[in-house]
Amino acid sequence: MLNDIRLNDSLPLQTQLYHQLSQRIVQRRLLPGTCLPSSRQLAMDLGVSRNTVNAVYEQLKAEGFLQSHPGKGIFVHEDISRVIDPAGPQPEKPISSRRQLPPLPDFPRGNAKSNPDPNLPFQPGLPDLEAFPVRSWNRILHHQESRLAVRGYDSIQGYMPLRAAIADYLRASRGVRCDANQVVITNGAQQALSLIGDVLLEPGDRVLCENPGYRGARYALGRHRNPLIPVPLKDQVLDVKALANLCPARLLSCTPTHQYPMGGILDLSQRMALVQWAQQNECWIIEDDYDSEFHFYNKPFPAIQGLFDNPPVLYVGSFSKTLLPGLRIGYLVLPEPLIEPFLWAKQISGGETPLLTQATVAEFINSGLFIRHLRRMRQLYRDKWTYFQQRVQETLGGRVTPVAESAGMHLVLEGAFDDVAMQKALRHKGFGSTPLSAHFIGDDVKTGMVMGFASANQRQMKDCVLALAESLADQDH
Repeated sequence: MLNDIRLNDSLPLQTQLYHQLSQRIVQRRLLPGTCLPSSRQLAMDLGVSRNTVNAVYEQLKAEGFLQSHPGKGIFVHEDISRVIDPAGPQPEKPISSRRQLPPLPDFPRGNAKSNPDPNLPFQPGLPDLEAFPVRSWNRILHHQESRLAVRGYDSIQGYMPLRAAIADYLRASRGVRCDANQVVITNGAQQALSLIGDVLLEPGDRVLCENPGYRGARYALGRHRNPLIPVPLKDQVLDVKALANLCPARLLSCTPTHQYPMGGILDLSQRMALVQWAQQNECWIIEDDYDSEFHFYNKPFPAIQGLFDNPPVLYVGSFSKTLLPGLRIGYLVLPEPLIEPFLWAKQISGGETPLLTQATVAEFINSGLFIRHLRRMRQLYRDKWTYFQQRVQETLGGRVTPVAESAGMHLVLEGAFDDVAMQKALRHKGFGSTPLSAHFIGDDVKTGMVMGFASANQRQMKDCVLALAESLADQDH
């Protein structure tokens, strides 16, 4: 009766025996009332321990497949239909093995697609990972790991020593007016942008966005179908005067210290005019200060947030460019009345930011290593920026136009070519990039490539420029 059972080494013996016996009962190869061999006999027949058989029998009895009759043995349950065909309303049609999902809500077009390899050289936003001071970081990390205080939970707002270190750094380097109580630690700048949308936007509220501009902000702020209104650039920066001709909006997202992706820098008079416009129009400014540390020759203008007392500015930053993207540590500097609503939204949407990582970053800053690292990286990126431009101008002169500001980690190469096809061609050859056209809202776009030179060495720069030249030649034919 059970002489066709076969066991092997692929799964635990108990699991295999359970599945084979239960299948025979469900398939009615063992009919209700059938007497099974004793555990001793079946164990001998299969060459397994009696404990294995007893465990399977007990499991099948508990699930209603088997029942014991004292003095007689173990039988397939006489009322087995209640297990394999339970009472209750039955579906009118058999359920398909290919289950259909409930209908999905509409989502905005143009959402970011997954990048098959986001760490290729020239991927925008990627720092030089090999230049990171791993030994110094690991020493601090091991010290923090030994502390019981950072192994548990902490504050939704973030680790207090890190918030204090960020506030001190921003006051000294960016002129931001804040203290530790106004800083909220987030899981990267992207969560900060999402929290802004969750707290401040209601259905129908408009959002003004630089055009071209940072796609991550558009994804976060437009995900609930809030209208995204493009604001044109003038001389590679936000055209502040154009705001007067646009409809009222709840938020204005901008990158004033190094416009993304075009690289322009709002001067002091433009920053002051922008704040005055926002106050008059009751609009919040999102100041995304994503890489102000990397101005190569001149100190950047002070942050917009620090120009006035209590300005309508939400200041966003992160350590993805200055340290490592893998840390996923960002921060928001908020006016005090907004702290509680933002903490409530963060508690719901993401909870705490990893405490051990926060503590490590805090010690890295307070030890002086952060400032020394920034100085090294500023010099390194300046050298890379200079070298990459030279290679482009020597090899691609006349075909592309570098949009070069002395700042940042990327370079825009404008040109009249298919930039989407160019991105695919570069990726095929092992280089990252993004099409300039992808950063525009609407159909009136410019074409070109956004090239993140910070993650590339000189050999890769040479090879990438040659790959650009070959791809341009292919598009000409």
